[in-house]
Amino acid sequence: MSEIKQQIELLSGTFFEEVVAIRRHFHQNPELSCEEFQTAEFICKKLDEYGIPYQDGVAETGVVGLIEGKNASSGCIALRADMDALPIREENDVVYKSKNAGKMHACGHDVHMACLLGAAKILNSLKDQFEGTVKLIFQPSEENYPGGAIRMINEGALKNPSPGFVIAQHVINTLDAGDVGMRSGAYMASTDEIFITVRGKGGHAATPSQVIDPILIASHIIVALQQIVSRNADPVMPTVLSFGRIVGDGRTNIIPDEVKIDGTVRTYSETWRKEVHRRIERIAVSMASGMGGTCDVRISHGYPFLYNDPALTDKLYMLASEYLGAGHVKELEQRMTAEDFAYFAKETPSCMFRLGIANEEKGISSNLHTATFDVDELSLKTGMGLLAWFAVEILGELKAQSEKK
Repeated sequence: MSEIKQQIELLSGTFFEEVVAIRRHFHQNPELSCEEFQTAEFICKKLDEYGIPYQDGVAETGVVGLIEGKNASSGCIALRADMDALPIREENDVVYKSKNAGKMHACGHDVHMACLLGAAKILNSLKDQFEGTVKLIFQPSEENYPGGAIRMINEGALKNPSPGFVIAQHVINTLDAGDVGMRSGAYMASTDEIFITVRGKGGHAATPSQVIDPILIASHIIVALQQIVSRNADPVMPTVLSFGRIVGDGRTNIIPDEVKIDGTVRTYSETWRKEVHRRIERIAVSMASGMGGTCDVRISHGYPFLYNDPALTDKLYMLASEYLGAGHVKELEQRMTAEDFAYFAKETPSCMFRLGIANEEKGISSNLHTATFDVDELSLKTGMGLLAWFAVEILGELKAQSEKK
């Protein structure tokens, strides 16, 4: 076992209680997307306490810190954590329950920030034992399109210095605390939002011959659009087309003038993604026209699909197995959820891995984005230690590559 690995493991234990307290502070004080002002202030306070320089106000509430080891210019790696909470009213009966009504860290971003601060403290304590620079990216607004990642990139978060790799972790409730998961290549889907307005001619429900029924038209459109996945998508190309909101403000005896339909489309190919958009508009407009109505289609272009760099992911898999033991590193399946970390991955070879947080014996198993979501806080020790270990080892790889040139 390497000496620095032993030191990281020791410091993870030493700093564990502090990092738990940090996580609980974030959990009790959640802020929604683009509102993370107090969260950013707390992060800056901690970085000041650790003696780590930083730039705040990136994408308004984002923070970028720098830890310089020996020969700081020999290479750079970035570690990213997202900051925002969700508009969910927490139902957990815990001492660290959210104090902000209707707001909750139900996606684990409190864990991500706490682990990154823990890793930062570890790395700063060991900076005379590794070469290169670690960039700490605390990113706002992951949950709300267009997201904070693209804003931070546009404002220079990946410059001065530019990282050779970017690594992020994300909690997952299907893995136990102490375990992590990896997947190489395409991992999470692109996501676009669909907004369809169907217009007809309203009237009395008892005189259907005198109306153009937008509710009937909307029903046919929703059914017809399902053929895009079942009959047009390549069977080996994951594609999801779902509708979650239909608003037709009529009554039992009133047919409205218009109906609004909102949904989402997700996939893993930019070419197919564009084709799906085209087919949605063509089918919806022609269906409405054929039934005597009209239809407007607006598709909001969301996050791209997330691609985990295969070489980096394979290396992290090996390093995680070395740090945790091979039995604690799992192979992940593709997910149709989305992440704006994908923007970082489009700019720089990157990897997002999953941090297990479940503990059935403690009753901790609820899914993300639910009012009862919680984590086994032992996962914090795993998360901060792994981030620090990854950073040190990948910087060593970058140094070796630089010396070969």
